[in-house]
Amino acid sequence: MQYAIMVEDLVKTYNGFEALRGVNLSVKRGIIYGLLGPNGAGKSTLISIIVGVSKPSRGKAVVLGGSPLDPRVRSRIGYQPQEHGLHPNLTGWENLYFYAGIYGVDKKEARARIEELASCLGVLEHLDKPVRTYSGGLRQRLSIVAALLHDPELIVLDEPTTGLDPSVRQRVWDLIRGLRGRGKTVLLATHYIEEAEKLGDEVSIIDNGKIIASGSPEELKSRYGPPAVIEIILDEKGSVDKLAHALAGQGIKASATGHDKLRIHCKDPDALVPEITGIAYRLGLSIRVLRVVKPSLEDVFLKLTGRRFGENES
Repeated sequence: MQYAIMVEDLVKTYNGFEALRGVNLSVKRGIIYGLLGPNGAGKSTLISIIVGVSKPSRGKAVVLGGSPLDPRVRSRIGYQPQEHGLHPNLTGWENLYFYAGIYGVDKKEARARIEELASCLGVLEHLDKPVRTYSGGLRQRLSIVAALLHDPELIVLDEPTTGLDPSVRQRVWDLIRGLRGRGKTVLLATHYIEEAEKLGDEVSIIDNGKIIASGSPEELKSRYGPPAVIEIILDEKGSVDKLAHALAGQGIKASATGHDKLRIHCKDPDALVPEITGIAYRLGLSIRVLRVVKPSLEDVFLKLTGRRFGENES
């Protein structure tokens, strides 16, 4: 079977609100598939249907060749939700042995798996402590370990690196790449553009309950991204709006991507750079960095939606 996940015309309605609006998705076996979207886009709702936690209002999901509501299918899925199901008064060991028992992993094998995974994610030395004493990042990593204990075929991770510092995030990324190297399929929901770009063999961008584009990161950038992007980093607070307004007056559209950054989509950066620097000089603004960069998935999102990634999130 070529596909681990096939979703057709999936609709999910809550009290008259359509959280998913006709989603179609095909995830090949043995790849990392990124589901990229801002908070509230519908990622967690889609995942809850794929792992059999909730039913669609309309449409169909086929996972590992069967229904995600079938316990035999669900036993082959490892799921790390945003809201972990760890018991705060139990230690890390106790929580993990509990999940191993649910999955039918015997104690000897469970201990070996726990030691391997917990060591990989830097959690091993904390397992004797009650989970209530853990930081949010530690709980997040323990939840990932719990999802992998039974060596599942399909691993579904819902925002696995939210709140983690860069070094720990890299550990999680290495683990995910290792899972793919062992032939596993990983569905990774994230709102981190860099995460989707670096890890995803294929990526679907979801917004307002709909998949708006799918393909490899390079395919998406080639198909929807601009030929080039000028990135500007300014020194003074408030300079971004001032420069963006002045550039707009000259017909140059600039998008703020932070309190000190602007991105400008263009065809001919060599011709545009002198004009931009001239406008900044006349305004008395100090440009700390000006560089021409390749388009990113954020530029794809901007092209498809008319707004930058994460804008207008509640």
